[in-house]
Amino acid sequence: MWVERLFRDLCSHVMALTDLPAGSDAGFMDREIRSGEGWSERLGAALATCRVFVPLFSPRYFASEMCGKEWFAFAQRAIQHGAVSNERAEAIVPALWVPVPPSQLPGPAERLQFNHNTFGERYVTDGLYGLIKLRGYAEQYERAVYELAKRIVRVAETVRLDPVRPLDYRVVPSAFGPTGSPARTLHVTVAAASRHDLPDGRSPEYYGESALDWNPYHPVSQRPIAYVAEDLVKNLNYRTTMSSFDDEAGHFDSKQPPTRPEILIVDRWALEDEHRRRRLAAFDQESRPWINVVVPWNRYDHQGRAKEAELARRLEETLPVKMGQGRAACRAAANGVANIETLGQILPQVVEAAAQQFLRHAQVYLPAGSTPTERPRLLGPMGMDGPPLPPPAPFPPDAHGRPGGRHGHEGRAGHDDPHDTDRGDADDSES
Repeated sequence: MWVERLFRDLCSHVMALTDLPAGSDAGFMDREIRSGEGWSERLGAALATCRVFVPLFSPRYFASEMCGKEWFAFAQRAIQHGAVSNERAEAIVPALWVPVPPSQLPGPAERLQFNHNTFGERYVTDGLYGLIKLRGYAEQYERAVYELAKRIVRVAETVRLDPVRPLDYRVVPSAFGPTGSPARTLHVTVAAASRHDLPDGRSPEYYGESALDWNPYHPVSQRPIAYVAEDLVKNLNYRTTMSSFDDEAGHFDSKQPPTRPEILIVDRWALEDEHRRRRLAAFDQESRPWINVVVPWNRYDHQGRAKEAELARRLEETLPVKMGQGRAACRAAANGVANIETLGQILPQVVEAAAQQFLRHAQVYLPAGSTPTERPRLLGPMGMDGPPLPPPAPFPPDAHGRPGGRHGHEGRAGHDDPHDTDRGDADDSES
């Protein structure tokens, strides 16, 4: 009841502060959805088109997998916008329903640059719930809601996120990670050349001063893929580290215990260097299933298309194990990710598969009586009333019959391949 009152008050202020036609819907709140009303489709459409996302911070909010899924879906739009424009899109305007200590905030919320103090001292100490419940704070409540509405309007007018194809809200991961888990770390390694050591005939427009500057989706994307991947991984509540494959001479040593899950991003052109190709082939022979491979492939890269068959064959000969192991999402990622949108859809599944493998294999190195710091968790249903989950859609093959990027929703992790033995524990759904 109190949240609905806040929503009505916010919408009233937004209508007054903008030129929205009378009768327009100034906002959308997911409590409007009822069973049997196409709840997932309506919520997915709202998250794919809304201008501003307003999470109500509280301990219960961050314990909710459903709320984490909403956050993830909206944040994906901002990451895609940043990749295309090379400008950060801060379109999340948080509101304090109940004050939450910084130590209890998951990474995506902790990283928000937002000053709550401008909404009033009592708002910071008691949150909107305290102001709305206590009659003596009516004036402070009105001020806080009006300031919040002004912030929402200002963000909507300055940040222009393009609408995207709706995600299936029921099968996306949570931006908050597994409930109650400590901060997680993941490493991103890029195997690519710099503009100074390119193979003959390769254009330097896709490259920079180091491997971390490689931008395979140029000119559509303005950001190097390492930093786009970093943002996508952080949106899953991970801390990230990054390095170049060329600088990690002793890193891929099978005798060393795993310290974190990892993603290796490979440029097919990087295999034109024989020394690098041999190192990648040696890495492929090591049994390190907590490292998954992602191979971006831009079909609008004319040089790449002209040598596609040769480059693909060389990759298959160099990394036969990595290209054939794991879930369908992992195999598809190793066989070629066609664009930024597909990367955003497939990388979360690849990351969580690597995390589960890391936890599984890290137990071998644990002292007696020790347990991992977090347990594996699959993406799955949330236990909400609504239509049953659809069957996972297959990854369409590319022109050569290999699994490729999807053009629809991602399938549920752990339900891709009946012959796939790379599985974790079942999900704990939450109502």
